[in-house]
Amino acid sequence: MKRGTAIVPALAAIIFAAVAASGCAHAPPGETASRGIVPDSLTLGLWRMDETGGTRVADSGRYRLDGRAGIDTRTDFGRLRGARVFTRSINSFVYVPYSPLLDSPGGLTVEAWIYLNAYGQYEDTPIAARWNEQANEQSWMFSVLGLALPGPGYHNDLLAHGTQGSRGQLMFAFQPEDAGGRRAYFSTRRIPLEKWTHVAASYDGAAVRMWVDGDLDAQFVTRGRIRPTRAGLLIGNYLDPRWLSDFSGDLSVTNAPDSNPFYAFDGFIDELRISSEARSDFSYARGRVGGGR
Repeated sequence: MKRGTAIVPALAAIIFAAVAASGCAHAPPGETASRGIVPDSLTLGLWRMDETGGTRVADSGRYRLDGRAGIDTRTDFGRLRGARVFTRSINSFVYVPYSPLLDSPGGLTVEAWIYLNAYGQYEDTPIAARWNEQANEQSWMFSVLGLALPGPGYHNDLLAHGTQGSRGQLMFAFQPEDAGGRRAYFSTRRIPLEKWTHVAASYDGAAVRMWVDGDLDAQFVTRGRIRPTRAGLLIGNYLDPRWLSDFSGDLSVTNAPDSNPFYAFDGFIDELRISSEARSDFSYARGRVGGGR
């Protein structure tokens, strides 16, 4: 009897730990359980980057919009469990094919934990974007500004026509649904190197807001709806999806005119979430500030 009595609390402790680790603890929608952000009714996609290998990148949201990683990414320890490591390579990316579920013209939030090894050498390095050079496939882009060395210049117009931005600042750009030029907005804070930072951009049809480590950093009045497009979601790089091929089994760039990784993100991305409305509560990030690797 004594032996059996001792097993019961031990077994209960094991079950509790397993439930907490799975993210199924009773955390309110949008708050952070031990595994990170809890998907809720506003979550269009949540890519935890918790895989321990391979190139499949699972979406933990209800729509299961899984992505595929390029051959020059890898998995490693992240801010919350695992993360995807991106390198300065044209084959360093995660690609989520187009789905109409990704369109959210009336409101949007993009957020992630990022750890930068270095700033990009050219205009910017995208964290995530539904934006490419095909006609009418520019929707939105969330990135970190780089050194702006001469390169292809795909994003020079965003830096020229947006508010003033400089190396290390966040940029959120979008193409309005109605006729009009592209719009770009920048954070006031510079994202530090070699430190985990939570970053977010939100838009509610009336204002763009930028958030760093859970705190409001900048806001800009601007009206309109974001253009819906047939662009897929590209994470950690900027390239034309027509260059991609899975002929060899893995998804890789096979026919790019230039293999220089102009816009490749150099660092870690963890817990990337896209939401269908503008969020304003990032308190779960505020309590986890800091930390090197």
